[in-house]
Amino acid sequence: MATTTDPRIDEYIARAAPFAREILVKIRRAFHESGPEVTETIKWGRPAFETEHGLLGGMGAFQAHVALTLWRGLEIDDPDGIFEAGENRSMAWVRVPTRKALPAQRVLRDYIARAAARTAEVKRAGRPRKAAAKRRAAPTLPPELARAFALKQHAKARATYEAFSSSAQRDYVTWITSAKREATRTKRLETTLAWLAEGKRRNWKYEAC
Repeated sequence: MATTTDPRIDEYIARAAPFAREILVKIRRAFHESGPEVTETIKWGRPAFETEHGLLGGMGAFQAHVALTLWRGLEIDDPDGIFEAGENRSMAWVRVPTRKALPAQRVLRDYIARAAARTAEVKRAGRPRKAAAKRRAAPTLPPELARAFALKQHAKARATYEAFSSSAQRDYVTWITSAKREATRTKRLETTLAWLAEGKRRNWKYEAC
């Protein structure tokens, strides 16, 4: 690890639930092994990681999962389909319920390194974050979801979807399109339509965590 560690993060990990500790340690290591010089701190009560170009990401332990966030994660490619949309239009996060669900260290390092490169690129260009957010504001509907929305029986689901923010819409779009198997994609489409008809967001189960 780099020498710029923060003892408050050691304390945070020690206080976390047993299932979360190893996950937090691995995520922390991935940030430091990703390439750029990383400085640790605490933001919003949780461990955060910065480079000279600004905030890179963070991690947090919750009741049933650990979350890894990358501040500009939605502005980089996601070839492994691990991201979900975060609290703004640039941030992405990965929910990790168990150690086995954690992506491989090489995958984490690659994603973090590319997010760091994107952060540096934006800093050098001096581009306002809102400009980057606008570029990703409207997710393209998967063909099967567009066809379903055209049916009268799914009018309520469509209305719910259209009322959501673009980040909430992207949660569903990414979930459907990241499925590797056709059967999985079909099942996710069915679940999406059912949850939308009930007015639910993609991550409604975790909103109270």
